[in-house]
Amino acid sequence: MSKESSRHGDTTGSTYIDPGADTPEGYAISKKSRTLAREVVGNATVEDRIRQRCSIAVGDFAMADLVRFCHDPVPAALAALAAGAPVITDIRMVQTGIQKNGHRSEVLCALDFGADIAKEREITRSSAGLIALKDRLNGAIIVIGNAPSALLALCSMIEEGSRPAVIIGTPVGFVNAAESKEVLRTMPVPSVSNEGTRGGTPVAVAALNECITIFIEGSAV
Repeated sequence: MSKESSRHGDTTGSTYIDPGADTPEGYAISKKSRTLAREVVGNATVEDRIRQRCSIAVGDFAMADLVRFCHDPVPAALAALAAGAPVITDIRMVQTGIQKNGHRSEVLCALDFGADIAKEREITRSSAGLIALKDRLNGAIIVIGNAPSALLALCSMIEEGSRPAVIIGTPVGFVNAAESKEVLRTMPVPSVSNEGTRGGTPVAVAALNECITIFIEGSAV
């Protein structure tokens, strides 16, 4: 399924770690799922690893063919993690799902910011939060799994000059979800997204958590 060729050490080999699995049973389940995903999706590149994890997250290997990578997002994410860049999410489910160990990046949620902007402009709280965090967007890792409005607001800020390190944008739904991801793919910023109305928090979290796992593997070399 993969045509990309970017690599990070031996992260596509036969070894396997899961920093989020903290019991033997959890690790066994995770490893069995990944073994199957490697067989179905392929395991030649780091992009394949993102596809594997996103497919596992939704229980459907069709997701692998929907994931899109623009401007080498995996190396960009690894560099941002190495720099301790903040991770900014659109909703708390995404914030909660992101792995916190193995890196020093603070994980923020847009919902904790911009309440006054949301009220004044009558826009979604996640959009308002990103606007309030405008000064922290440059060099940050942005993860949007739910709110197309937030992704569209972010793209508008990019057009105005903001430059996140990488964006993971996989909002789900029938109103502006597909369209917002199409706009994201036109932006001059590294990104992971998916085609169509599917997506959601599990996909966004899976994409970043796999980058974090790759980062941990590289740090251990």
